[in-house]
Amino acid sequence: MRYSFITPRSKKIVTPELKLVLFFFAMTLFILFVTYGFLLYKSHQFSQEVIAVNKRISDTNKSIVMMQKEIAIIKKSAAHFQKVATSNTVLKDSIKNLFDLVPERITLSKAVLEQNALILYGITPNKEVYEFLLQAPLRSIFHKTYSDFYPLENGWYRFVSTNYLDEEAL
Repeated sequence: MRYSFITPRSKKIVTPELKLVLFFFAMTLFILFVTYGFLLYKSHQFSQEVIAVNKRISDTNKSIVMMQKEIAIIKKSAAHFQKVATSNTVLKDSIKNLFDLVPERITLSKAVLEQNALILYGITPNKEVYEFLLQAPLRSIFHKTYSDFYPLENGWYRFVSTNYLDEEAL
């Protein structure tokens, strides 16, 4: 007995619809694995870039430290130069003032300038000219003043004037 008007077909396990579903499932898995591989590659590349950037940062920090040390050395040298330049200017002005202090009638042959002392060697026509024109200004500047005179053949005097500043007064 026949209940169907068509001839029966054989049933297959793999139908075209199942093939289509399996194809899309395989494509989805393929895309997922390709995306996972791409993300792994980018993650590795990013970690390599982070390592390179950290190395550059540490190198930059080292160079900054070295530059700061060089800047400190340069600042110290500049301060030393400024101190020397100021000291030279003060010394130059002191020497100029010293020679301005010496009157025309007295001739200096040697002047020794030390830390707390000034020693003058020279020639004066007489002791009074020396005492009034040179020794008086020297006494106003220095705390201790000593003078020695040696007579010359022409009647003039050779003198050695030693002048000291007290160290406690400085």
